[in-house]
Amino acid sequence: MNTLDAEINAKINSAKNILIVSHVRPDGDAIGALLGLGLALQQAGKSVQMVLNDGLPASFRHLPGSDQIKKILQGEPDLFITVDCADFKRTGKQFENFRKPDINIDHHVTNENFGTLNLVEPESVATSAVLTDHLPLWGFEITPEVAANLATGIVTDTLGFRTSNTTSKALRQMALLMDTGINLPELYNRALVSRSFSAARYWGAGLSSLKTLDGMVYATLRQVDRKQAGYGGNDDADLINVISAIEDHTVGMIFVEQRDTVKISWRALQPGVDVAQIAKYFGGGGHKAAAGADISGTMEEIQPRVLQTTREMLNL
Repeated sequence: MNTLDAEINAKINSAKNILIVSHVRPDGDAIGALLGLGLALQQAGKSVQMVLNDGLPASFRHLPGSDQIKKILQGEPDLFITVDCADFKRTGKQFENFRKPDINIDHHVTNENFGTLNLVEPESVATSAVLTDHLPLWGFEITPEVAANLATGIVTDTLGFRTSNTTSKALRQMALLMDTGINLPELYNRALVSRSFSAARYWGAGLSSLKTLDGMVYATLRQVDRKQAGYGGNDDADLINVISAIEDHTVGMIFVEQRDTVKISWRALQPGVDVAQIAKYFGGGGHKAAAGADISGTMEEIQPRVLQTTREMLNL
């Protein structure tokens, strides 16, 4: 065990009441890492609060322990852990004036190392993959319940092992998780294939808005589209993954209108393209192949600026 693992192990073992949080508009890796770590600590006798500022998306309610995720923190924890957050702001408004995280566990290359202890492994395909490696080192068991969550995190962040950063190590990690007895085909289907009727209608609105410009292909989703489709989330319902499959373009984007901001997701559609630098320019973060940012303002203000900056930074 290296020094960092020993320090994390000591902090976890000395704590009784632990808070784990992840980022706003949580994806499969945020949820998988949160639940995977939380359940592993509970199994070791720890009292754990798992908090997501935006709550749990309906598409992940099948995961073990998902009923424990809350939107509001209660009490004062002994230990504060963040998972899958590249910067502390992404934990949400309720944590803006909260104390510095004791442990920051992540895999984003843009991570700002905002914790007292920072376990950040950009070479890992997912934060859930980081935990798959380190939980046993800290003395915690990966049970089938823990494994189901970690597997979901790995599957979603690699788009079913289709992203360019997929490695043989990631496949071995998944084999280890499968050996606990989890049903990977079912988890895969729920995370990446199944969609609600309202999400499909929401996709229709986004696909009808598709445009292309100088190697960029992008879609726009507005609040009225969400309302008309009856979609309850405030995200893109993973439509960006469909856009990322469009051929003969350099970068794919989706613009999702929020109340006072616009959420932008970028996907590199060609090898060697780095979209993390663009997201970071706008105060966001992510990976070279996939990144995102939230920008204050209206769609009419933001979209032309983002398109122009993206074009300039990628020399399109």
